[in-house]
Amino acid sequence: MAEIDDAIERADRENFTRQPPKTLQARINFLIKQLKTTKAVAQEIGVSQRSVERYRKGERKHPPKAITDRIDAAVRQRWQPQVRKRRQKQAATTTGITVETRARFGYTAPIGTTDDGRFRRLTVHLPPTYAQRLFDARNTGASDQQMRAIIAEGFKDIYFQDGGTRATGLTDITLNDIDYLDLDY
Repeated sequence: MAEIDDAIERADRENFTRQPPKTLQARINFLIKQLKTTKAVAQEIGVSQRSVERYRKGERKHPPKAITDRIDAAVRQRWQPQVRKRRQKQAATTTGITVETRARFGYTAPIGTTDDGRFRRLTVHLPPTYAQRLFDARNTGASDQQMRAIIAEGFKDIYFQDGGTRATGLTDITLNDIDYLDLDY
């Protein structure tokens, strides 16, 4: 499962300044404008070129749900790329990123303290450096596990160790069994 990637996508969608096109015809026209040809749109959404032409003309208005979902995903992926880039750049340079989650946190702790993992519900604001690392990891195709490690490290530094003022012997925070995870930036 790609919980972190999905959370970034949701956060991106929440930052849209305008809603994407609603009708099938408008969505297909938007995709044609982006991809330049009906053939490219057909390959993107997995239908024939003729089907794309029918959608464009309004001859077919109700494709199967799977195709509708692929069209929706293709439009949302390309919708307002400048808005997405600007918000991500702002998060990575000045504002940081807020992570809200309910998950099992495990860690390695010094002898004499408990290192049993347990479920916690946390909302933690991570500084811009973690946002930058998370976006860079996502853009380079990092796995969900690698992105979890970045968030877990941020939780260790900010929440568990409070910037180095407590729990200094704490190492290797792990983020497991994610119940939900939401990002905001």
